[in-house]
Amino acid sequence: MSLSFAPFREGFSPLLEKFPLAEHVDEDLRLLADKTQTIRTYSSLGGMQSTPELARKYGLQMIQGCWIDAIYLDNQREMEALIKSANANPDVVKRVIVGNEVLLRGEMDVDRLIGYIRAVKQAVKQPVSYADVWSMYMKHPQLINEVDFITIHILPYWEDEPISVENATQHLEKIVKQVEDEARGIAPGKPILIGESGWPSAGRQRGLAVPSVVNEAKFIRGMIQVAKRHNFDYNIVEAFNQPWKSELEGVVGANWGLFSADRKPVFPLTGPVLETPNWPWRLAAAILLGLTVVGAYFKTLQALPWPRLLLVLAMTQTFSASLVTLADFLWYTSYSDWQRLYTLLIVLANAALAGLLLGRAQQILAERPGTLELAKALRTAYLIFIGLALYKTYGLAVNGRYLSFPIEQFSIPVFGIVALSACRWLSPGQSADRFAAFDGLIGWELSCKRDRVAAYLLSFAIVGMVVGESLAFMVGRDFIQAHPGIAEGVPVALSYTLKNGQLTTWLIYLALLSLPFWTGKTQNAKV
Repeated sequence: MSLSFAPFREGFSPLLEKFPLAEHVDEDLRLLADKTQTIRTYSSLGGMQSTPELARKYGLQMIQGCWIDAIYLDNQREMEALIKSANANPDVVKRVIVGNEVLLRGEMDVDRLIGYIRAVKQAVKQPVSYADVWSMYMKHPQLINEVDFITIHILPYWEDEPISVENATQHLEKIVKQVEDEARGIAPGKPILIGESGWPSAGRQRGLAVPSVVNEAKFIRGMIQVAKRHNFDYNIVEAFNQPWKSELEGVVGANWGLFSADRKPVFPLTGPVLETPNWPWRLAAAILLGLTVVGAYFKTLQALPWPRLLLVLAMTQTFSASLVTLADFLWYTSYSDWQRLYTLLIVLANAALAGLLLGRAQQILAERPGTLELAKALRTAYLIFIGLALYKTYGLAVNGRYLSFPIEQFSIPVFGIVALSACRWLSPGQSADRFAAFDGLIGWELSCKRDRVAAYLLSFAIVGMVVGESLAFMVGRDFIQAHPGIAEGVPVALSYTLKNGQLTTWLIYLALLSLPFWTGKTQNAKV
């Protein structure tokens, strides 16, 4: 029925006041013309002035909005532009919305907002509304009297108690009924517009709410079926992925579109959906990379007994697949030169570590003594990765709402510890009591006090991550209302935290990274 439309391409951002060009609006509306009947806009300025004329060109109608915040003069200009556009294009602009989530952001009190709504209602003939998360209409029921139609946002992923995609459409039905019941006692029969509902295709997991391409397709298709069954009026957020949102909301904020930032479908609207459509290219690249590495060490590997040879081949292929996955995913979710530079550096760092790990594996399996140079390089690499892991975990624990779990970035360091441990078990010259010792893994005694410190810090990070994620749920306004008191809230918050597959994977990664640093010094200098 309707799609949120904000045609910001890469390099364009309202934060930088670099707004869409008229040709961008034209191209995007042409792309949407056979996908939807209506578009919802959020601003009447900032490059959007040509939208009504171009929407008419492609047979589209509009729910036109004006962006309001805490700045009075900007609000006046936005409302004037909205009023002018609505009056000049009544055949295209069928409804108008004054403000989007300004109460949720805390930028305005409800009385001032009502004044804006009344001012626009007096100046246009179209129905007028205000858009916010559904709970804001419950908190400020006086808004129901002021608007001509109630515009609510229902985003199961972002709920204070996140909803799994399997239960998301039922949640949608439940919330609409709840708002209908509230409105019935104030303004019976007032229309309700689901102003935003959707699902992210990438980003961090919240509770059981998992961003993915398949889940986005599942939710959108289910939502449309529910809307048809109940005759809901709805708008899907959103038409296009918006790279600029990554500055505020991370990877998840930039990936709500039906189309990617380069205007390719994120998933087909009908038919089967693949989570990773380019998986054949990933597989081919991983195999080619693995074969290249094996070819470079072919003469050395020939001398190994077949169980040890198989282990080296498995290590090589695992590292190759991890490296290709890391490069592909991080590049896709990089939206600026700085993000791409980080992607390049982290891929190179992982590639270098993989090379060191394969070199050490060959030493262990060929029963050759370790070398000081390789041991120093491995220790330095692991301490760098551990420092980075601690930094990222701190961010996730303290303010991780929009931060993704960096699982792909640490797969090679974690798999490397597991793989070197397996190599030591397969090598008869290695004693089991030194199985997990880091010095034993890297082949030279370089122990110092920082080894045990690294283990302590990683362990504290695990605890801090659980506490931080649980607290993030417990401070939510809707969560507090549903679960008053610490005794009632803590078990629920912990359940959301520990059911988060991405989070628990990250905790396992931290634990495995810490394991070799708990064992202290080895007995021999060379291992």
